[in-house]
Parts: sequence; C-alpha cells; structure tokens
Amino acid sequence: MSNPETPKLPDPERLIVSSSPHLHNPENIRRIMAVVILTLLPAAAVGVWVFGFQALMVLLWCSFGCVAVEYGCCRLRGQDSTIGDGSALLTGLLLGMIMPASAPWWVCLLGALLAIGLGKQIYGGLGYNPFNPALVARAGLTIGLPTFMAGAAWVRPREGGFMQPPQAVTAPTPLDHWQTEGVVGSEYMNYFLGNMSGSIGEVSALALLLGGLVLLYFGYIRWQVPAGFIGAVAVFSLAAWLMAPESQPPPHFHLLTGGLMLGAWFMATDMVTSPITARGALIFGIGCGLITAVIRVWGGYPEGITFAILFMNALTPLIDRYTCRKPFGAGKAAAAG
Repeated sequence: MSNPETPKLPDPERLIVSSSPHLHNPENIRRIMAVVILTLLPAAAVGVWVFGFQALMVLLWCSFGCVAVEYGCCRLRGQDSTIGDGSALLTGLLLGMIMPASAPWWVCLLGALLAIGLGKQIYGGLGYNPFNPALVARAGLTIGLPTFMAGAAWVRPREGGFMQPPQAVTAPTPLDHWQTEGVVGSEYMNYFLGNMSGSIGEVSALALLLGGLVLLYFGYIRWQVPAGFIGAVAVFSLAAWLMAPESQPPPHFHLLTGGLMLGAWFMATDMVTSPITARGALIFGIGCGLITAVIRVWGGYPEGITFAILFMNALTPLIDRYTCRKPFGAGKAAAAG
C-alpha cells in the first residue's frame, strides 16, 4: 500500500523533453520590421508633403534599390532570399529619409548599394552588421558626393501643387544657416511641424517623436538610448549657450533641427548595432549625444548625427562586454580556478 504523503510523479511516457529556452515569444523579424516601417510613414509623409513628388520618388528609388541589392547579394552567396523579412525595405526607407529631395535616381541606387552591400551583406547579412547600414551609405555619399548631399542639395519647401518639383533656389538648413552665417533661426513651430529645409525624413520632429513613442510602447526599443541621446545634446548645448549666448543657439534649437529626432528614435536604437543591456544602452545614447553636440558646436560640419552613431556602433561590443552581468557562479568558478 502506497504512502499518501508520497508525491505522485507524472507519467514519463507523456513528458516532452527539449532544450531551453522553454518560453515562446510570438514576435518575429517580419512583424518588428513592419511596425517600425509603419511608425516611420507619418514622418515620411510629412517630408513628401513638404518637398513634393520628387521626395516620393527618392523614397521609392532608395527602397527599390535596397530590396534589389539584398536579393542580388543573397543569390550571389547561394542563399535563400531574405527580402521577405522586411529589413531591406526598412533600410531603404531610412536611407530615403536621410537623403535630400533633390537627389538624382542614380545617387539613390548608389546609396542602396553602399547600405546593403557594404553596410550589411559583406558582414553576413541581418544580425551580423556592426554599423547601421543606412548611415554607412549616408557617410559614404556625404564624403564621396558632397555636392548632392549638402549645401546646394538642400531645397526650399515646395510652393504650389503636389506635383511641383523642389524649388530651384536652394535654402540652407537651420543648422547650415547657423554654421555658415552665425544666424540662429527662431521659427520653432515650423521646425517642430516640419516646414523647413533638410532631409526628407528629418523635417518633422513631431511625427518622429510620435513614431518613436509607439516603438517604445511595443517594447521594440530601449528608452535609455533616445533619453541618453536627447538628454546629452540638451545638457551640452545648454552649457554652450550659457557660456556664449551671443554665438551659440539655445538647446531647443538643436533638439528640433537636423536629424536628431530621426537618429535618436530610429537610427541609434537599431537592435543589431546598439548594446543589449539597459546600462549599456544609456552609455551608448549619452555617447551619441555628446559626440553630436561636440561636432555641432566646435566642428566644421553642421550635422553630427551620422558620424556620432557610427562611432558608437564601433564601441558597442566593448560596451556590451563591460556592462553584461556575469553568469551565476562565474565568480566562484574563477576563484576556485
């Protein structure tokens, strides 16, 4: 007769034994990329509305180019195509949003080749790239083709119908105007809503902020990255303004102009190229913000987002190494050894 206090074990024939992990998450790459693309569309729509039909063509050329290069690289490597996961389309959209509306079609396709070929596939594809692919293309085009990416490339917001091309008369971005002529603009509501010169996707701080908050709600980005990024720029620019108010713009000028919001919410938060720990993400964001502010305040280049994020991308493995917690028992094992 069995003891009533003896626990009853389950039938071993009915147990399913498998390796960890035992938790299932319904998220996948395609869903994550789709949500990020949807959150970018409002800012892209503002850019198309501000700059007209040509801006839409730039977005389409960049998106098509990135998808085509992704497909071609997969075929050359003898692998199944990965265009279905949406990562190439997202890279193309981001690339188009950091391009001027006046960019020719061949510059867009060259940027797509740099982004996917040099920034992603050369390292092995999604998950292996150490740098943000769209920013790799932006840096390459800025250095190699400055005529098409800065200065004369910036055009005035369109006047008239949607089909009107960008204005033939160029207009400096607010950052360019300050860097070259020392004039600090004060049209902050236009900067916030998007009525200013600049890249297609960086003109509306409001649309980018709303999209970033949606990503934060779904848990696709860490709040530490944009908080550290924006906070560092605000603190550094505030200090510079207090020391030289006659020559330095106030902090809200830096926050609303250039690619700060696009970089902080959608570029620096890339899952592949940013740290995996909360403390590392905060360090990463602060580093991006400090480098951006230093370039803007003391550098000869009006915008520092691209180079700041790429520099911190290179430091991500070190940040992960020194901020990841040691496995349980690792200290005892090292002491015993």
